[in-house]
Amino acid sequence: MTARPATDLLRYGKMDRVSPQPASELAPVRPVLADAVDLARQALVDLGEGEVGEHLGVTFEDESAATHRFTAQLPGYRGWQWAVVLAAAPDSDHVTVSELVLLPGPDALTAPDWLPWDERVRAGDLTPGGLLPPRAGDPRLVPGYVATGDPVVDDLAFEVGLGRKQVMSLEGRLDAAERWREGEYGPDTEMAKAAPSTCELCGFYLPLAGSLRVAFGVCGNEMAADGRVVYAEYGCGAHSDTELPTGAGSPQFDAYDDGAVEIVANPVPAPVDAAEGSENAEASENAEGSENAEASEKTANTEEEDAASTN
Repeated sequence: MTARPATDLLRYGKMDRVSPQPASELAPVRPVLADAVDLARQALVDLGEGEVGEHLGVTFEDESAATHRFTAQLPGYRGWQWAVVLAAAPDSDHVTVSELVLLPGPDALTAPDWLPWDERVRAGDLTPGGLLPPRAGDPRLVPGYVATGDPVVDDLAFEVGLGRKQVMSLEGRLDAAERWREGEYGPDTEMAKAAPSTCELCGFYLPLAGSLRVAFGVCGNEMAADGRVVYAEYGCGAHSDTELPTGAGSPQFDAYDDGAVEIVANPVPAPVDAAEGSENAEASENAEGSENAEASEKTANTEEEDAASTN
């Protein structure tokens, strides 16, 4: 017996993934089918695709069929399960094997869902030299000779007689506006909420042309969102009217030039003559000697008076 690959089951409208059902949704399986675990396991052993793991349960398919699930112990197929469909006629106790298939379980490691090649490109994938034409019938574009819905653009094109092969449709402009508003430079970002004011009141704000000018512009501040399309109600701390709050930061002092040398004139004392110096020194010594003698005499007199009073 040969196992039918999962791709064949997809072709015939069968399930392509094993998903456990809630107990309340499980219909009762006929005992003759539920008890045929050994028959289902033997069918997998006879298949010879590797060791068969533990029995995971049985699922009701219809009155005459049920599916037994086993762990698939195959290298590279973690989380996959063997599914063995058994059948028995309503009035028969004879069970037969209908099919065997290897399917991914709920925790199986599988490849991502397939996408057509023209849907795989994402924003940011375009690199220098790459070509990315618009999809056929792209709703974001309309022929250039059709009115754009923008009075400013239509009037100008009519006056000068110029136009492009294709221009952005109203749907395309609305889609871009919504994407920009919900993006990094929209009004609901943390930067905008903390800003002192909005872009529409900023001197660096350059409004777009046409109908989008009422809500969008380009930032011209190299220290902020330079060159980016910003919402009119977006804002940042580099607003042209931003002022530092009073008392913020370090106190402001005049510039200090550490190369400048300030010369301070100190008065020079007059020179003292040698003779005058010796006379002054002798006078000082005589004065100190007389003061010491007087102090000694007073001390002696005091001691004599104390001795007399004691006697």
